[in-house]
Amino acid sequence: MRDLRALPKAHLHVHLESTVRPETSGELGGPAGRGGPFATFRDFADHRAQVRQRLVKPEHFRRIAREFCEDEAAQGTRYAEVSFTAAAHGERLGSPDMPLESVLEGLAEGRKYGIECRVILDHSRRRPVERLWKTLKLAQSHPEVVAIGLAGDEEYPLAPFTEVIDAAHASGIRLVHHAGESAGPDSIRAALGPGRTARLGHGIRILDDPALTAEVAAAGIALEVCPSSNVLLKLVPSLPEHPLPRLLAAGLTVTINTDGETELAAEYERLREVFDYGDAVLAGLARNAVNASFAPTALKHRLNTDITTWLTTPPGAVGVVPRVGPR
Repeated sequence: MRDLRALPKAHLHVHLESTVRPETSGELGGPAGRGGPFATFRDFADHRAQVRQRLVKPEHFRRIAREFCEDEAAQGTRYAEVSFTAAAHGERLGSPDMPLESVLEGLAEGRKYGIECRVILDHSRRRPVERLWKTLKLAQSHPEVVAIGLAGDEEYPLAPFTEVIDAAHASGIRLVHHAGESAGPDSIRAALGPGRTARLGHGIRILDDPALTAEVAAAGIALEVCPSSNVLLKLVPSLPEHPLPRLLAAGLTVTINTDGETELAAEYERLREVFDYGDAVLAGLARNAVNASFAPTALKHRLNTDITTWLTTPPGAVGVVPRVGPR
């Protein structure tokens, strides 16, 4: 079997605030651990809020972004679209631009580890529409932001945000929403329709609606699936019971991600162990993420070539390894 840390990967669904190293969180006075398992989604959100509250200074945001790059690169991640709740931090600290600009500086520093990162600005459905307008303004001012989107509790409707969504679409800003994780197919239909989403954040409950499943499969709209996170949040009873095999069997375009709750190479390893997926299947999942990403065409081509090299290099031979240093 080939080394899954050496498999070149793209990471499309990962929340920066969930990736803060336990020791970093502890040094900043927050909870010294990632937490979980959680009894409810609210417990999960509250734990993440405790970490966020400790991020105060520009160097805090730069640090967590730089450490994110280092940790991801060690997993073989070569490209990431990391979600960040910039407007909420800006309001909390009375400095609208500082959190995002500091994160972007940290991501730029992290390129030395051989990883390219872009940002998705997310917004909790529970929070005011006015904050999403601020999020859109930030996205329009920073080309490193590739999309904005709604996150958080899916029981809160998308409808109040459609005016902002339409404005984002008109200005060329992509939309990527969480849907079909805790809520059912209706949340997915809202994300695809008035939400104009380019991908589905999670989307695992799409199988509750066979017609919708067929529609999304035919359109090739990618799902950002986070298996271990789904189990951690008790949305799925266990990893062996995860719908991932059924999602693939339905012809859906599935990408593998962590939500920030585990390491990406470890997630691929779990799929190998639990579902007995061979290297060709795992390479196909990695390729799905590359192709569904908003990375430049040249980078996609390079990563696809390197995935092919990984797959065609005999196990144990010298092959593709996680890169150190810029490419």
